[in-house]
Amino acid sequence: MTASLPAEVSFYAEAGSLTDVSRFSAHLKNLPADVDGLARLIQGWMLHIFWAGRYGEMLTTRRKQEVNIRSADLKLARILENDPAPLDKARTPDKKLIGNCRDFSMLFAALLKHKGIPARTRCGFATYFTKGKFEDHWVVEYWHHQQQRWVMVDAQLDELQRSHLKISFDPLDIPAGQFLPAGQAWQMCRKGQADPVKFGIQQYYGMEFILGNVQRDLLALNRIEVLPWDMWGLGGKRFKSLTRDQLALIDRIALFTLLPDSPLAVIQQLYKENPLLHVPQEWLSGTSQAFYR
Repeated sequence: MTASLPAEVSFYAEAGSLTDVSRFSAHLKNLPADVDGLARLIQGWMLHIFWAGRYGEMLTTRRKQEVNIRSADLKLARILENDPAPLDKARTPDKKLIGNCRDFSMLFAALLKHKGIPARTRCGFATYFTKGKFEDHWVVEYWHHQQQRWVMVDAQLDELQRSHLKISFDPLDIPAGQFLPAGQAWQMCRKGQADPVKFGIQQYYGMEFILGNVQRDLLALNRIEVLPWDMWGLGGKRFKSLTRDQLALIDRIALFTLLPDSPLAVIQQLYKENPLLHVPQEWLSGTSQAFYR
């Protein structure tokens, strides 16, 4: 399948170091191969850490720490450790893996890739969680072969969440404007078209937060899905302290991660040729937990 696809698409049919689930091929063999079925599987395996109470779960410290599991491979291992039932079976809330939007998206992308469907995670901001706010969020884009386009999916939004949030659109084909890639948020705020204070999550917001997500989105497009709280590169630097060259770099990243048909070579070059953006090697192994530097 990948041989007939352009490089910009076939690159995302292959697993990255954090989305390789081939070790569990036998467990995944009989699972659905359609987008809807795989999204429902993810929802049957995982519970969002911020939504756990709405499912009647009071989380222990150990369960909360599951959000620090980096790789899809190790997430599947923990899912089976929590409940050894076949993976086509939904888990009860007390047996579900605890994660967040990055985890839902990264594991969903891993399953799509395993089934031969090109997929990539995206980091940015959603408009549908809190009215008037752009909330830190991750989603997935998969390549729709018949329609020849990237389709955006929020695999986190199960029936309970859709009802609570009064979601009126199809989470399996998110319309434009509901989710903003981080580069779009950066451009809007740089041009004075939006207030940076409205972008973030909880007490974390502003241009510095947007900058961090621009970096995360670039890495995601390079098949590197960092944790939402990892700090590296320009992360943690005050916006006003950025040099002209640093601002120009982020502007360039924002531009090329925002364009749906950006050449893959440019996306890869932006990461490879800027050592400042390189992540520690241990992150790529999936075995390390949250790491700050």
